[in-house]
Amino acid sequence: MTNPTPQTVTIIGAGLAGSEAAWQLAKRGVPVRLHEMRPVKMTPAHHSGSCAELVCSNTFRADHLENAVGLLHEEMRRMDSLIMDCGDQTRIPAGTALAVDREQFAELVTKRLQAEPLIEFVEGEVTEIPSEGLVLIASGPLTSDALYEQIKTLTGEDRLMFFDAIAPVLDAESIDMDICYWKNRYDKNVEEGEAGDYLNCPMDEAQYKAFIKELVNAEKVAFKDFEDIPFFDGCMPIEEMAERGEDTPRFGPMKPVGLDHPETGEKAYAVVQMRRDNRMGSLLNMVGFQTKMTYGEQKRVFSMIPGLEKAEFFRLGSLHRNTFIKSPALLDGTLRLKSDPRILFAGQITGVEGYVESASMGLMAGRFLAAIAVGEEPEMPPEITAHGALLSHISKTQVEGFQPMNVNFGLLPPGKKREGKRRFSRAERRRSVSDRALEALNVWLGIASEEKIETAE
Repeated sequence: MTNPTPQTVTIIGAGLAGSEAAWQLAKRGVPVRLHEMRPVKMTPAHHSGSCAELVCSNTFRADHLENAVGLLHEEMRRMDSLIMDCGDQTRIPAGTALAVDREQFAELVTKRLQAEPLIEFVEGEVTEIPSEGLVLIASGPLTSDALYEQIKTLTGEDRLMFFDAIAPVLDAESIDMDICYWKNRYDKNVEEGEAGDYLNCPMDEAQYKAFIKELVNAEKVAFKDFEDIPFFDGCMPIEEMAERGEDTPRFGPMKPVGLDHPETGEKAYAVVQMRRDNRMGSLLNMVGFQTKMTYGEQKRVFSMIPGLEKAEFFRLGSLHRNTFIKSPALLDGTLRLKSDPRILFAGQITGVEGYVESASMGLMAGRFLAAIAVGEEPEMPPEITAHGALLSHISKTQVEGFQPMNVNFGLLPPGKKREGKRRFSRAERRRSVSDRALEALNVWLGIASEEKIETAE
């Protein structure tokens, strides 16, 4: 008996989720029609027509198994993720984090997808959701107004939006290196004799308090029609953070702990960190400094930071609207629209937050659609995996109060607390969660036999 000819899948959006889904489908012999409105029509945050362009930071965050996003990385690698492979190939130094050269990354993803004969690229805005065939809506948090109205009509839900903010990017040569210094927190992931991956701008107490005062008083971008839309905490603008309390940034992105000066040993009252934004290190982005200040105020206030008095800003921070749907009311555990199962959603529009989480939902959507395209029933991965936990979050959470969320260990069952009389450390407990997840994933993928998977004691 021959396998049925797979249906062509229409994917709307060639961001991280759409690109990953297209890759997964093509690799399984399923033809794809991939729609992307850029560069014909741009969004407020994008700068190119490349697939999977990164618009906020250039980091995929922690890349180790004691962190939930590191677990997600490893699960994706084991499922032949295009996004992770391209991320690994364009990696730049960032301590224990996976950061990429954003231009090389997007160019590589685009090149890999264009080389796939089963993927047809269609440029231009999609203003109507196809009425027939399998469809994946992966239009991202910057969904165009016309498509947004279509989605609202399709789902019958009122709008749900939050604001996202982008951090500035600076010219590395314009920074005063007599003041700033390279160092990783606690010298993590740094070989003896080497500099760290983060450039640190130290502040004393008086400098910090003056800076915070100007942050709070600076002119901000007007909200216009969206005054009641909240920020997502993971992208909280630095000035919004400062308004919550003078010391709030100092216990967040400006935390000085573990960043004593490598030569003098001097302890700073607060520290602004910057990370390479490209492989050459000629561009640096301000870590945790998403902002909604006007461009003029950004230059004025950020120039108060020691070492940045004469800094040249290649890209200033900006504010944009992010859109997501009430997924628990609308989607099942395999990302299908309950009212019309031929339509799936993936990416940030589903209520996951972060580059890797968005791509991971595209990966899942691609696998699910590959099964549906040949008449099979898609199977959700175990909820003790990072992918299963995210799918559970967006499909089973209480609808009221549903908000976008990064992957975290709180979404997974706890790990082992002890072995005999010895209590495990926090890192050991988290590693046990990751080990259990990877064992379960291997069984689900059919590359390992099913064995007893240990749970918390």
